[in-house]
Amino acid sequence: MNVFPFAALRPADGLAADIASLPYDVMDTAEARRMAAGKPLSFLHVVRSEIDLPEGADPYAPAVYETAKKNLDALVAGGKLVREDAPALYLYRQTMGSHVQTAVVACCAAEDYANGTILRHEKTRKDKEDDRTNHILATRAHTGQVFLCYRDEAAIDALVAAETSAPPLLDFVAEDGIGHAVWRAKDPAALAAAFRAVPKAYIADGHHRSAASFRAAEALRAEGGETQRFMACLFPASQLAILPYHRSVRDLNGLAPAEFLRKAMERGFSAAAIPAPEPLPDHSCAVRLADGWYRLSWSLTDEQAADPVARLDVSRLQEDLLAPVLGIGDPRTDPRIYFTGGIRGTGELERDVASGKAAAAFAMKPVAVADMMAIADAGALMPPKSTWFEPKLRSGLLVHSF
Repeated sequence: MNVFPFAALRPADGLAADIASLPYDVMDTAEARRMAAGKPLSFLHVVRSEIDLPEGADPYAPAVYETAKKNLDALVAGGKLVREDAPALYLYRQTMGSHVQTAVVACCAAEDYANGTILRHEKTRKDKEDDRTNHILATRAHTGQVFLCYRDEAAIDALVAAETSAPPLLDFVAEDGIGHAVWRAKDPAALAAAFRAVPKAYIADGHHRSAASFRAAEALRAEGGETQRFMACLFPASQLAILPYHRSVRDLNGLAPAEFLRKAMERGFSAAAIPAPEPLPDHSCAVRLADGWYRLSWSLTDEQAADPVARLDVSRLQEDLLAPVLGIGDPRTDPRIYFTGGIRGTGELERDVASGKAAAAFAMKPVAVADMMAIADAGALMPPKSTWFEPKLRSGLLVHSF
């Protein structure tokens, strides 16, 4: 695949910690407003600019995108974001406890999203695509990176190790304890040449950003140049950590907990009380009910085992229990189900059931990176909310403007 250098906007020296923010899609407006309170340089004022409009404002109104552009321009005009002197490739390292992952940050061709060089595994929603497309077109910038991965290449690993042996351009530890460091590559041509041996990349996180980037490129096709590229972080697959994405339901479709368990067993599940949700063996999940934890286990048919989507735990839970027993046919749209990222832990599931927010909460095992790539290779789609990646990429450290 082809990767391209770009002249990034980046925080001025000493301001990375003040500017960098979590990506726009891991919080709602109220949370973004709280996170940015008292932080005038936070990049949330750009990626979630509705926080600077009156409460209750439509988050998709034209004023939101106009405010995003005004706030981005103000950071540049005030010298808070500075532009690199020349196009470059960058290295971005994240450290979360003992987990370390390092990406090459580059621009990718929008056409590679359409031609199968960059593969997806999730279905997108038009309203969310519209939002980020409007944001890109208004700001004329990619303000957040698409999170891509690729099958490891020893040549790239060696180049990344050499490039990151020097002092970083940006280096800080965020409030959540996660370390972030950015380097400017000294030999971008060598990195770009090494990536030409990579046949394809996989969207790990950022399906809506990818789709929106392609749509924005199509809208600006006549302009050519930088408008036909988007910013991405490219990680070797072996470095990624997928956490589980848990499911909670607000009611049991009129069933008492004991009836629900009986129905599950009638559907071929085995159910057993357990003292704690983890560890989970293969082909199982844990469900929290009002009286404690239970393990639900199942077997795969030969046909299911051969299908990379059908064999996923989240598929079996949805198709064999949530839909037929609880009546949740479409987890993308049904308000009776909601999802909790694994970073929050199973304690949150216990609290939700204890408070009555959920009638049942299902603790899942994480999906393997290899399964995610196999599904994308097959041209198939994963069930919604199947993967939760940590640590999250920070927005505002590098911006691709055009």
